Amino acid sequence: MCEQALVAAAKQGQAEAFGALCEPLARKLIQSAHRITRNREDAEDAFQDALLSAFIHINNFDGRSSFSTWLTRIAINSALMTLRKKRRSREIHIGSGELGANGVRWDVPDPSANPEKLYAQREKERILREAIRELRPTIRQVVEIQQLQEISMKETAGMLGVSVTAAKARLFHGRRALRKAFRLRTDQQGQTGSCLRRGGSRG
Repeated sequence: MCEQALVAAAKQGQAEAFGALCEPLARKLIQSAHRITRNREDAEDAFQDALLSAFIHINNFDGRSSFSTWLTRIAINSALMTLRKKRRSREIHIGSGELGANGVRWDVPDPSANPEKLYAQREKERILREAIRELRPTIRQVVEIQQLQEISMKETAGMLGVSVTAAKARLFHGRRALRKAFRLRTDQQGQTGSCLRRGGSRG
């Protein structure tokens, strides 16, 4: 059966047809996920999550790209989500402190930054994360992958199934949008802070 026929069968709920579509892509998808997670187990988990998501949303596949490209994008999103979850888990773990041998909770001191600078840095990171989430999916993927810094633009383009030129263009538009959003949000925060200070001085 050709890809079109397999897709049509998969949309009718035929698991065997869906498996026939995915099986030849398994190695490539796990490799793509591994480039992002840098961990084999996480890559395989991301791959399984991607298969489940693709099977559930198979009717959303409109055929404008190949099934391979569509599924690869889902796998990349799944790997990025796995990475974000691990990062959030580490942040919560460190932020909440750990129990020492005597049962006393302790936090790791950060001699490199005072509380004010640390707060400002965290605010910048929060604003940046929010701005990234608001990017169009195709642009957000490139930005998030490039944040890893260990993946070349050529690898990024290959993972997304686009040309290097297209990947660079998406990254350019993404960075420009982030700079604009970052300036807007920081200006808004500054205005809010000024209003609060003026209100406090009147009281």
